[in-house]
Amino acid sequence: MAFYSIGEVAERCGINPVTLRAWQRRYGLLKPQRSEGGHRQFDESDIERIEAIKLWIESGVSVSKVKALLDATLVTEEAGWATVQEEMMSLLRQASPARLRETITVLGRKHTADQLIDEVLTPVRQRLGRDLKTGRAILSLLDGVLIDYAVSRITAARRDARKNALLASWGNDDRTHLWLEGWRLSQQGWRVDVFAEPLDSPHPEFFPGQQFFVWTGKPLTQRQAQLLAQWQEQGFAITFHGEA
Repeated sequence: MAFYSIGEVAERCGINPVTLRAWQRRYGLLKPQRSEGGHRQFDESDIERIEAIKLWIESGVSVSKVKALLDATLVTEEAGWATVQEEMMSLLRQASPARLRETITVLGRKHTADQLIDEVLTPVRQRLGRDLKTGRAILSLLDGVLIDYAVSRITAARRDARKNALLASWGNDDRTHLWLEGWRLSQQGWRVDVFAEPLDSPHPEFFPGQQFFVWTGKPLTQRQAQLLAQWQEQGFAITFHGEA
């Protein structure tokens, strides 16, 4: 997951940094993470929230009333995602690859990569993975469609992307989710090439001068964090992609 400084967010969203700090401290509208040095770090979900705040204020809503409106919207969205998940599960029981591809394409046009991966695809894959009788077979079908879709979106994004990046799984053999993370990165402006197999060690020295993202699907182990810090100190452009 990419993080942005308050200055970068201010420029991207057209909001003064002083205003962003007030929205956080005075009104509780934002909850950015903090770096080890104590600096604010914003992700894509924070930026989406800032844009929503702007829309409410521009429509005439007082800033002091925006939080209640955002919280009410969030509850509605959560209920909406649960509905989409159930619709996906119902569709999967029909075992129709053609309809599945069509549905995922439609959802991809309606929602961002972050939303579709985090709110629909990941929960559905987790549910199928827990079903030892029929879920694994259906999950395998879904994964084939998802990899195909992710590859198509990564390929389409290459036309406009200006930044090259490598993405590899570090000790996680969930290849489908790796491709979904490749799609996520492609929507952030990266021209992504994905390693087909998980790596026991990324070996950034093999790819000097290239931006290298590593994904684990979980927090880094102490050993992984130490290695990552060492590689970064040595000047390699290697970054952890995912939840810290």
